[in-house]
Amino acid sequence: MKTLLNPELILSPTNSIFPIKTRNSTHFDPRAFLKLRFDDRHHWIGRRKLSTTVKALLDSTTVEQFGIPEFDVRNPSLSSSYRSSALAMPNQTVLDAQTRVCTGPTQTRPLDEQQAFKVFDTILRSARGEIKGEEEVSKAQMGAFFAAMTIRANAFPEATQWSEGEMRAMKTFWPLLVRVLPPDVVFVADPEGMMMGLGSSIGPQFVGNGTSEMRLVGALREVLAGGHLGFEEVQGVLKEVLPFQEEGEKPHGASEALLAAFLIGQRMNRETDRELKAYCLAFDEEIGPPPIADVKSLTHYGEPYDGNTRFFRSTLFVAAVRACYGESCLLHGVDWMAPKGGITEEQMLKFMGANTALSPFKAKKLLEDDEVGFAYVSQREARPSLYSLIRIREHIKKRPPLATTEKVQQYIKASGKESIVAGFYHGGYEESLLMLMKRRGVHSGLVVKGEEGALSMTTRLRSVSMTRGLPVNYCSGFRSLDIASTSEHGGVTRKGFSLEVNAGDYGFQPTDTPRTDRSVSKNIELGLAALCGEKGPAYDRIVLNAGMVDHLLGAEGAEDVSAALDRAREAIDSGNALKRLLNYIKLSHEVS
Repeated sequence: MKTLLNPELILSPTNSIFPIKTRNSTHFDPRAFLKLRFDDRHHWIGRRKLSTTVKALLDSTTVEQFGIPEFDVRNPSLSSSYRSSALAMPNQTVLDAQTRVCTGPTQTRPLDEQQAFKVFDTILRSARGEIKGEEEVSKAQMGAFFAAMTIRANAFPEATQWSEGEMRAMKTFWPLLVRVLPPDVVFVADPEGMMMGLGSSIGPQFVGNGTSEMRLVGALREVLAGGHLGFEEVQGVLKEVLPFQEEGEKPHGASEALLAAFLIGQRMNRETDRELKAYCLAFDEEIGPPPIADVKSLTHYGEPYDGNTRFFRSTLFVAAVRACYGESCLLHGVDWMAPKGGITEEQMLKFMGANTALSPFKAKKLLEDDEVGFAYVSQREARPSLYSLIRIREHIKKRPPLATTEKVQQYIKASGKESIVAGFYHGGYEESLLMLMKRRGVHSGLVVKGEEGALSMTTRLRSVSMTRGLPVNYCSGFRSLDIASTSEHGGVTRKGFSLEVNAGDYGFQPTDTPRTDRSVSKNIELGLAALCGEKGPAYDRIVLNAGMVDHLLGAEGAEDVSAALDRAREAIDSGNALKRLLNYIKLSHEVS
């Protein structure tokens, strides 16, 4: 702690600025980023050179310099490197088809004849064990693909039902497929046994293996017909089949084909409020009741778990800023998640050397620490059952209901008021997210249509060519008028709002959002340069998102937007926000 709070000590020869080597990765000592001098007023000197300094430090870690054999290096600067090598890759041909058909009734794009024949031929060869030189088609892919085909035939409008090409492909291949596909996949593809007039008895008679699958099969029959389930039905299925374990590891578990079909089927049918609530609340006490942090205000940040692939992700740095003036922030997510596999907060923290395996109970202590005030909890630690779906989620390609509900979690609660902020992209889900926030009983809630569906507002000009959907920087939310009244069971008086934030109205110059293109190191470079006071697009975005969130959530002292933005700037320019980030990196290893 003393070293982090006294920048002069960072230059001591005893404090290494070189990366820490491990067998499969290279972690960087964050103090290297502070190899700068302070004057007697504790203001940064040499900021103009900061970006170059940070970039040089990040780029200096090479195989040659540190003597690590090339085959033993896992490049930690790219988001794709955080995908576990233990995960089997999906078959790309079928995955491309899933992109087109495993989606909603208006978004689905039927396959043409050439595409359909290629997909069915690939599935047939894989089922026969004939795939050579490429990844075999997993049962999860088969379950998701055939669930999509069944739901489209049963419940979708004519324009997105089977194309003539798909009909011809199915007529050609189904008599061959039904002989080699496992019974669970045949059930998903043909639950009524009427496919192409063959009169198969497999689908109608299929009940699954064990009690877990029996419950799942019963629910799937309704889903495959385009129907919906009740709250208790969904929760019952999830608790029966999760945590998911590979076949052979769990005597009474469920097959991945059935589970994949269930997850993608619920999303294709567009989940009801009661179904989303079931997903959201199912594992709230999986590891016990959430700890309660003794803080006056706590904001839960629900960024999309699959990260950013193109633009600067600012939320980690925003949390450090807001913590400076008593707005505690809890971030949560994963190391890597499909379909985007982009940059996440966990990747950045891990890259900088923080402990990313904190339990909610340890993270609570960092929220309460006067020198930190924010924390990160991985889904891996707080909801292991949901984290067990990482591989299946990659193999179903499209986002399941969990992609919405995992953004509205309370891994830790607060003694004071609580708020939730979440990002969204597709229209309609903003209302679902706000509904879940109200169900959580928080004091205030906010959804933001940020770039890439994240929750970061931008300072760039709105595109004049945009003609459909909600614009980037659209915000909607609510504030409870009486903190004491916020509970899960009614009696809550709330004030709703919606607006499009125009950064120019608050004095920001229009700038394009910095590109990171999956580079974790580039995202860190931009964020740290901003926290060191370097003015520019990244600095502006951190200030905008800290100040506007304070204002929209009704934070104390943020009634006036300009004052809220000035407070955020002061937290950065004083060096306080950077100190808190560095304190977090250090203390995350010491908290017990």
